[in-house]
Amino acid sequence: MKELHLLPIGNVPPDLLGWLQRQLCELFRVPCTLLQPALDPRVAYHPEREQYHSSELIARMQPYVSDQTWKLLGVTTEDLYIPILTFVFGEAQIGGKLAIVSTHRLRQEFYGLPEDKQLLAQRLLTESVHELGHTLQLTHCDDYNCVMAASHAVEWIDIKQPTFCSDCASRIV
Repeated sequence: MKELHLLPIGNVPPDLLGWLQRQLCELFRVPCTLLQPALDPRVAYHPEREQYHSSELIARMQPYVSDQTWKLLGVTTEDLYIPILTFVFGEAQIGGKLAIVSTHRLRQEFYGLPEDKQLLAQRLLTESVHELGHTLQLTHCDDYNCVMAASHAVEWIDIKQPTFCSDCASRIV
């Protein structure tokens, strides 16, 4: 049976990764393995932006794909971007195997608010399911409660549930 593989990119808190692993395993009903060692994110660092190019990190994840890989989700604490946007919460290959998510802008501390580990975990799960949905050929959904709704601000993530609406669920390839 193919597996969902999680790949830490940089230093990601092990307890958060373990929790995410258990949640994704249950949601997608597939075995889920945490890969080691972590990928070094410095290869994608842009010094002028002080951010990490998510597309470059996805390209660097390709060697971690094996015959057992169903999907490979990279998880990082670094601030991600793509050249046409100031930041991204994550990125994925539409219909492919690779996706990445960042906790950087999911943390309450980023917005000057007190730390909330439970909210961070929930946001990370929602964005992880969203990016994995893209790997299942899903595009953005107009239903604000659906995990596939676009997320241009962290408040939009908090509206969504970490599950697919019935329309998106029926379109999963």
